[in-house]
Amino acid sequence: MARELRHPRPGHPVAVGCAGWSLPTDIAHAFAAGDSALQRYASRFPIVEINSSFYRPHQPATYARWAASVPHGFRFSVKMPQAISHDARLRGAAPLLDTFLHAVAHLGDRLGALLLQLPPSLAYDGRTASAFFRALRRRSAVRVACEPRHPSWFDDKADALLDDHGIARVAADPARVAGADQPGGARHWSYWRWHGQPRMYYSAYQQPQLCSLVAAAVEAAQAGEAWIILDNTAHGHAVPNALQLQSMLEHANA
Repeated sequence: MARELRHPRPGHPVAVGCAGWSLPTDIAHAFAAGDSALQRYASRFPIVEINSSFYRPHQPATYARWAASVPHGFRFSVKMPQAISHDARLRGAAPLLDTFLHAVAHLGDRLGALLLQLPPSLAYDGRTASAFFRALRRRSAVRVACEPRHPSWFDDKADALLDDHGIARVAADPARVAGADQPGGARHWSYWRWHGQPRMYYSAYQQPQLCSLVAAAVEAAQAGEAWIILDNTAHGHAVPNALQLQSMLEHANA
């Protein structure tokens, strides 16, 4: 049986988690026992981002099994398939959305967010974006975070469109363009994705960088929830960095 959380949950102003639930061997002692890596991960963290859904579909039964293995307060963020974001480039994606949303619905109330990461080559087109987000909103009221990577998405017009559809713009590090490291779009919640720097996915973050992130997240949480996802997983730095952030937030809230 999954353990009840003994740390801040997504209802708490700031929640911290990782991209995936792989636990480095040298830090496994920091987690409770469990029947799976996900159960052990969920003994410390309240959220997780599923990235594998970007590359391949998962069966509804897989999502249901994951949901059954985590505590009541735990939430998943699920990355939308590249077939939607990169292949279709948001055009004519309704059938793909239907298949994806049917599967992730089997997470039940553990489904906390959907993540849409756009290719760097996809420029902002208001008509295409609006049509896609309308189609998405007709099918789901789940919170959505969008990580655009083309410079044209970082202006007032694109920001207003995201806000109109209740879409939070991801605050990403490293920032590909000016402003990409700040939350945007809808501000009822904020979503950070820190990929590692100077080497993306490989580098660990140092204390001064984490302090800056804590300060920004605590400030953003005045307007709503803030989620922080560590994606510097390649050399196993995401988990220890996330644990550091949790400790810093606990001291900030003391």
